[in-house]
Amino acid sequence: MNGFYWKPPFVPAREEDLLSSLMTEKIGEQKYPGDFVPSGNWPNVAPGKFGPINALSPKYVGDSVKNFVGAASKPFILWVRGDSDMIVSDNSFFDFGTLGKLGYVPGWPGEEVYPPQPMVGQTRSLLEKYTAQGGSFEEVVIADTGHTPYVEKPEEFMAAFGKVLK
Repeated sequence: MNGFYWKPPFVPAREEDLLSSLMTEKIGEQKYPGDFVPSGNWPNVAPGKFGPINALSPKYVGDSVKNFVGAASKPFILWVRGDSDMIVSDNSFFDFGTLGKLGYVPGWPGEEVYPPQPMVGQTRSLLEKYTAQGGSFEEVVIADTGHTPYVEKPEEFMAAFGKVLK
């Protein structure tokens, strides 16, 4: 939690409450992160049937991206992120492609086969396609902040969010 959710040396005022809440997360094959099945492709596992991580897999997303961009109703999207987010980033330590490239997961087959996922770049690209089809978005990047801008810099977060609520 202290190493990935926020940017050190930040310590939340209610750290113990946040930790206690985090510890209530149910883990396992049918919970977080989910199950996996064997694969002949590196890293030798593929998404299974259960869990929130598997729900984001292209195996299950289907036409969701196309449907999102092509939706008739396009509400404004506010994308707030920390500039130092280590979870959702273009070089995330939560991505096997990044870990393989850095040598932390053996047998990485290289960029041509399993490139790191540029999560920020991919999100921005999708939102730009959304805009090109009539939608709109604003990307608010909060400096010196990790994965939880609403915890680390609540005033800055609420300034951006408050505009949308009005």
